[in-house]
Amino acid sequence: MENKAYTKSSQIREYIQKLANDRYRPGYHFAIPVGDGRPGDPNGAFYADGRYHLMYLYRISEDGRFNWGHMTSVDLLHWRQHKDAIGVHEGDSGCFSGGAFVDDDGTAYLTFWKFPSKDFAKDNGGIAIAYSKPPYEDWTRIEPIAINGNRSPWGTVDIDGEHISCADPSNIWKIDGVYYMQTGNLCVLNEWGRSPGSDPKYRGDWVDLFRSDDLKTWSFVSRFYSGNPKDGDWPDDSEDDMCPSFLPAPDAGEDGKLTDTYIQVFIAHNKGAQYYLGKLSDDNLTFKPEKHGRFSWVDNTCFAPEALIDDRNRHICWYWLLDNIDDDFNKFGWTGVYSFPRCLWVEDDELHMSPASELDRLQINGQSFDIGEISGTKKIDVKNGESFRIKAEIEVKAGKAGFAVREDDENGEKTLIYYDADEKALVMDASESGFAGRKVKESAPFALKKGEKLSLDIFVDKSVVEVYANERQAICRRVYPTNPAKATSVSAAADNAGFISVKAWEMAETNSY
Repeated sequence: MENKAYTKSSQIREYIQKLANDRYRPGYHFAIPVGDGRPGDPNGAFYADGRYHLMYLYRISEDGRFNWGHMTSVDLLHWRQHKDAIGVHEGDSGCFSGGAFVDDDGTAYLTFWKFPSKDFAKDNGGIAIAYSKPPYEDWTRIEPIAINGNRSPWGTVDIDGEHISCADPSNIWKIDGVYYMQTGNLCVLNEWGRSPGSDPKYRGDWVDLFRSDDLKTWSFVSRFYSGNPKDGDWPDDSEDDMCPSFLPAPDAGEDGKLTDTYIQVFIAHNKGAQYYLGKLSDDNLTFKPEKHGRFSWVDNTCFAPEALIDDRNRHICWYWLLDNIDDDFNKFGWTGVYSFPRCLWVEDDELHMSPASELDRLQINGQSFDIGEISGTKKIDVKNGESFRIKAEIEVKAGKAGFAVREDDENGEKTLIYYDADEKALVMDASESGFAGRKVKESAPFALKKGEKLSLDIFVDKSVVEVYANERQAICRRVYPTNPAKATSVSAAADNAGFISVKAWEMAETNSY
């Protein structure tokens, strides 16, 4: 007689071993532990009682139903699975994205875009809220939902004759006892802002603002921001604002002070993650963007940001890396990878960024390389070319300077990472990176100041490659070498540069599998 417990255990172990042996599955970047992370947005991030909480959106069935998984960590490295926080409810199809907020009494609230109730019996879908008290294991929904949207088009609501956004709520924030929340505008833009003759007020990126005195009854306030310049690299009329997160900017990467400047991170579905820096109006009802920037420049690979503020006043953000092998869930049994937690702060009126310092704890088997001045390439023998970190200080005299990683000379594959002094750009060229993925060259605007040396922080984690330059710019992508076991070479490369310091470490894995 078959022992079902042994059979099930064997199947689970076989699945775990398959994932553990997958040479494209990262070892220390967050990977959705089980399920189809398409979409796989990070959601509902908050810090409370010494723990980081991170929700992840995933598909639970082929017919399009979605839950939020729930993970916690004390160090941003090792994550423990909990019961799903939000999901299919009374016959609906679950939820899409949203945010999190912890009130003064320690109660945590999750805001999320809810699918319509079964047969529209209770609601048409819209913005819903659930709450939990420590230890944040069980989540109770507030009924009725906060904003009951239109039945069609979903993700919109009509108020006083205006089309108002009713999708992808932001985190809640609280000022003088009043609660505020944004709603993302994609569905309104798609319905009323895309055609050539559409009303200009419905075009481009914007969000709507709602307020509440009790977290139960919410009323529409106004458009939260609008009228952004259309010159330069500010968003154009094709770009939306979804997955918004609105939090104060620290004045340092760690242990700084929170300022009156806010960081609005969000996505445009067609162009990826981006941000505004700005301040609130005197009445706290309008956001005034002063600067705009992007986290993706050639496509939308860096996608769906989610942020929190921790006990050290760090503004920490995750991004879903939207660059998968076609049909990867069916081929490999998993999908869904995030960037390493990124700290954002404002210094000299400019956004700065760095990987969370916890990354340092994973460094093992350190190496130093004497590269010196080169005009060409020079191989460096890192101990583990699939999982490593390089930190380099370089004096760029002319042209380009950087590294080639995941090199496979036999297959002619490599990923190039360099600073281009002529173009004033940080570049990741994945056009010859492997057999799949988005094989493109991505250039992010970045210029060294007069007399400034180039400081590169590169970390490779199997299919994930990230680079930071002088804590002012970063690029993160995925690459897929044809033969991962052979794509392990690394080279320094430059037109004319002096490599002052080059250090490398193998990186320890933190994912269970």
